[in-house]
Order: sequence, then C-alpha cells, then structure tokens
Amino acid sequence: MTFSLVARSDDGRLHGVIVASKFLAAGALVPAAEAEVGALATQAHVNLAYRPQGLALLRTGVAASDVVAGLVAADPEREHRQLGVVGANGTGATWTGPACHPWAGGQAGDGWAAQGNILAGPQVIDAVRDGWLGGSALAFPDRLVAALRAGDQAGGDRRGRQSAGLLVVERGGGYGGTGDVLVDLRVDDHPDPVAELGRLLAVHTLLFSRPDPATLLDLTGAVATEVVALLTALGHPAHPAAPDEALFSWAGLENLEERLVPGRIDPVVLDHLRKAAPHVPAPRPAGEALPAS
Repeated sequence: MTFSLVARSDDGRLHGVIVASKFLAAGALVPAAEAEVGALATQAHVNLAYRPQGLALLRTGVAASDVVAGLVAADPEREHRQLGVVGANGTGATWTGPACHPWAGGQAGDGWAAQGNILAGPQVIDAVRDGWLGGSALAFPDRLVAALRAGDQAGGDRRGRQSAGLLVVERGGGYGGTGDVLVDLRVDDHPDPVAELGRLLAVHTLLFSRPDPATLLDLTGAVATEVVALLTALGHPAHPAAPDEALFSWAGLENLEERLVPGRIDPVVLDHLRKAAPHVPAPRPAGEALPAS
C-alpha cells in the first residue's frame, strides 16, 4: 500500500511526511516526525516500532542511511517492509524490501526520500520527486501536497484511492507556540483524498497560520472605523479608539485567534470579517462626495 514523501525544509527548521494510499487511515500509521530531528515513513507491511526507534536514532545524530540500515537489519520481516527517512541534515534514505508488491521502489536526495509500493509504475515516484524539487517557492506544507498530488496524477496506488495524511513539525510551531506540531491532517476514507487533503490544508492555513508582519494594518483611522462597524453589525460592539477587545472576542469565535496582533489587524482577518458582515459599507475617504440620489 502507499506512496509517501519524507522531507526537510531548505532551512532545516521543518520536517514532514505526506502519504496517500488505497488503505483506510494511512496517515494514522505511516508518518512520524520530531522537530529539528527528522522524519520517517513506514509502509508496505507497516512496522510501527520503526517510528520511535527511528526517531531515537536520529535524535542521537545517526545519519538517515544508517537509520534505515539499522532498522531493517534487526527486522526479520524486512523483505516485506518499505521505509523512508530524513534527518536534521544530509541526504534522505529509502528501503524497499524485495517482497513488496510491485511496482515498488524509491528515490532519495538531499533532504528528501520518496517511496511507494503497489504503484501504477516508477513514474509515480518520478513525479513525486519532480513535484518536490520543483516546488521550492511554495510554503513547506504546500510543497509536500504539491509533490503528493503530482504522484497521484501520475497514477498513484494502482488499486485506487482512499486515504491521505500530512504531518509537519517545527520547533514552537504548534498552536499558540505551545508545541511542535505545525500541521497534522488526515483524510481517512474519501474518493479523492489528495484533493481533500489540499482543501483541509488551505483551511488550516487560513485559521492557524501566523500573519506576515509586513502585511499588518494599523487598527486606527478608517480601518478602525470599518472594523468597529463590522463588529457592531455582528453583535460585538466596539469603541473606535480601542476595538481590540471586541475584535479578539469575535476572532476567537471564528477560530482566527492565531492571526491576532494587538493594535493591528491581519488583512486575512479583515477579509473574513467583511465576508461575515457583507452589508456594512466600507467608510469613504475624507472629502469624497456621496453618490447622487
């Protein structure tokens, strides 16, 4: 079952695993990752022990290729296993046991490893590789999804589609900065799981991504006036001189709290607020004439 990609971001801060399969809830079994340590995927005849054992080896600085060698050497069922590993630095590594159902195989390079079994053919892994290498301009989670989508479009699991999963870790990147799990999304049973995973990631990005400081708007003047009008229309009356409290109350109900910055507003939050109260007109710039009646 399954094709997957394990990867490290170009700056080394993020590690992730993305997987798809004609198998129920592959995302619950295949991936494991630890911030600033590495990531791995166990598949084909999954060995869940590979996950803690592999991360323990990576934590001590063992290279990805040596982690693969060590795990499979100690496993009497290694001929039926498939494994991909990437560490905190260096090239990734992959293993495909000779008893895995065809087509089965993998490729690895600097900071990544792609592998799959029961695939439509080797073109699936070629497409995952090319999708990953060609996606450097994308945000790391989106880059993983783009690579998986490329493999899916190249034929994916030859039995069909059922599930997909995405796990991304970053030190302090979790909700409220209180953990390291940046993204943990699963599509357990769906006719088009890769597309659905992409949709979920877009929702996750909207709700939980932290704002770009360069795009923040000062919550003063016309911006504050508009925000107060919108919040008031939604039942959250605010004082024009201090709209933060009402804004934070509304945003918390909308699950947008990760995008809040005191005294300023993320354009994503403002756009969401406008859509929530679409009948409130934006304030006119000073001196602009009203339209003739």
